[in-house]
Amino acid sequence: MADTPTQAELWNGPAGHAWVTAQRILDEMFIGFATHLAQTVPLNANWQVLDVGCGTGDTTLTLARRLGPGGHVTGIDLSAPMIDVARQRAADAALPVEFIATDAGQPPLPAASIDHIVSRFGVMFFDNPVQAFTRLRDTTRQGGTMHAVVWRSAADNAFMTTAERAAASLLPLPPRVPGGPGQFAFADPDNVRGMLEAAGWSEVAIRPLDMSCEIARSDLRTYVSLLGPVGTALRNETLDAAERERILDTLEAAFAPFMVGDRVQFTAACWVIEAANP
Repeated sequence: MADTPTQAELWNGPAGHAWVTAQRILDEMFIGFATHLAQTVPLNANWQVLDVGCGTGDTTLTLARRLGPGGHVTGIDLSAPMIDVARQRAADAALPVEFIATDAGQPPLPAASIDHIVSRFGVMFFDNPVQAFTRLRDTTRQGGTMHAVVWRSAADNAFMTTAERAAASLLPLPPRVPGGPGQFAFADPDNVRGMLEAAGWSEVAIRPLDMSCEIARSDLRTYVSLLGPVGTALRNETLDAAERERILDTLEAAFAPFMVGDRVQFTAACWVIEAANP
């Protein structure tokens, strides 16, 4: 069995390129989260904001449009392919946003330089969460704040696990590592609170957020074929094209409970994590 790839290998390899290919679909799916996170910053605030795990930059750009002339937002992500796309999007939009391809747990920013940190599904992938949150706090000024959105459990997110369940007998799926970095790594709020407090954050508050999400039904097959453990398994070179299409037919049918006309609709069950640098 091949060694499990590191987060850097994943996000600079197949996973990162899959997210680039699916950028339009994911931006549509998660538009509500970009709006939610942007609204954590006062309109026209001259804040210095850091977007952790910014991906292809949709949330970062939404934040930039909200800030005042003295404000600035920096997006950081481990994935160089996604950062390349984010930079091009910022240039196309003529927005003064800085994007840095780096480990978000080791931000190359001056100490106490950030007013507010946001993250949409980025912090669950830290190899060492306490260390990463400590370093992020170091970049935040005294009294600065953090507002992150993470997934609740797999059991709470039927849509996100539909493809895996339908493919369990059809594909050799890579296992989810309990306690390791990944989509549902922050499902336990008590564990998350403990990590943040160990990293020196205060005023930790964790509350549920249920967000309505949707994509076009015509995009579902592309989404399933690219992302998550199923997307990884479908990239197996030994899988012939006909077999791949048959499997995708089965997987697409499994999403029937979420189909409403020409749309695919679901509720994303998440936690909002808020904290301050004392």
